[in-house]
Amino acid sequence: MKAKGTKTRKPRDEITFQQRMMKLRKAGISGLHGLRQGGGIDELPSLPERIDRVLGVLNTQMNNPRQMIYFIMYDIESNKVRTLVAKYLIRKGCTRVQKSIFIASTERPVFDEIRKDLKEVQECYDNSDSILLVPVSTDEIRAMKVIGQNIDFDLALKNKNTLFI
Repeated sequence: MKAKGTKTRKPRDEITFQQRMMKLRKAGISGLHGLRQGGGIDELPSLPERIDRVLGVLNTQMNNPRQMIYFIMYDIESNKVRTLVAKYLIRKGCTRVQKSIFIASTERPVFDEIRKDLKEVQECYDNSDSILLVPVSTDEIRAMKVIGQNIDFDLALKNKNTLFI
């Protein structure tokens, strides 16, 4: 039973990523600028957890030859657009490596869909932002080095050989 004076909310219809970007464009997104702020979507797990996620992407790709691995990197000035892009990439199954860097292992049609959607975002408003999608091989992932933390990435990727005598 509804309490007196309360209103029943109508459930919101889900809108697509492109529709959300068009709403922002109509609202005058070109004037939305600002520095990155902490909290929420911009928070990152610890470096060891992120490395475990990268290894998970690598292992997934090794088990499915139709998968392609790629990094998505962006420099987006608007907090609102940057947050929407990050949430979109997470929904698409991408793994956050750093605040503006994701890694993904998907089949080519999903890569093409992400590329198309991000291109539409770029064309949606007047900006000087950049978004890079960089395909990489499993060998390049294995050769990756981490600088700045006390983590042996080679050992995590099982690149070191042990000689038993």
